[in-house]
Amino acid sequence: MDKKHCTAIVLSAGQGRRMGTKVHKQYLLLGGKPVIYYSLKQFQDSEIIDEIYLITGDGEESYCRQTIVDKYRFTKVTKILPGGAQRYHSVWNGLQELENGGYVFIHDGARPFVDEDIIKRAFSAVRENKACVIGMPVKDTIKIADGQDFVKSTPDRRQLWVIQTPQVFENDIIKGAYSMLMRESYINVTDDAMVVEQTLGLPIKLVYGSYENIKITTPDDLEMAEIFLKRNSKTY
Repeated sequence: MDKKHCTAIVLSAGQGRRMGTKVHKQYLLLGGKPVIYYSLKQFQDSEIIDEIYLITGDGEESYCRQTIVDKYRFTKVTKILPGGAQRYHSVWNGLQELENGGYVFIHDGARPFVDEDIIKRAFSAVRENKACVIGMPVKDTIKIADGQDFVKSTPDRRQLWVIQTPQVFENDIIKGAYSMLMRESYINVTDDAMVVEQTLGLPIKLVYGSYENIKITTPDDLEMAEIFLKRNSKTY
């Protein structure tokens, strides 16, 4: 089977207010390099990915070009695009640049530990199922609360997954789903799979990621990432 064109949209437009720093979390240093460097390097080195769209904060395009893309020779980055007010706006800005056909990997730039095994598993799943998301089964018992912070119910954790990125789709499917979403007056989505679920009703395949594929949101996450980086130093 011929391999279809694969694009990675890497989101780097978030401000990271929970990190409590003036520097956006994706530009904080991890092992001496910006957090965003690590996911870009994995997509750059991947045999699956053909090109990368980097979505930055509005007005940060030149900064990212000079200090990240050019500095680290990420030659697969073909577009650097401004993000929007919300995550889904940023994704939509990237999706509109895609050609018809092929697959798109939508990834949070604040998740530095995506790796080639994850990318390959996702690629295999999307070819078979047209839409898939990376995640891991939850380790803890989850409680659903009522409006007064009492336990309302306890779902079976064997059926619960923590969702990660990348989230991978046929281009035409995710572009169509987002196009429908952007016409809605009320938007309440927290990830890309949810857009496909709500607008098209298509099934989404769950694919194993890694418990190390964390999103850096708080200072504690950055400390944990330093530990993971030392453990996997040969990869980077």
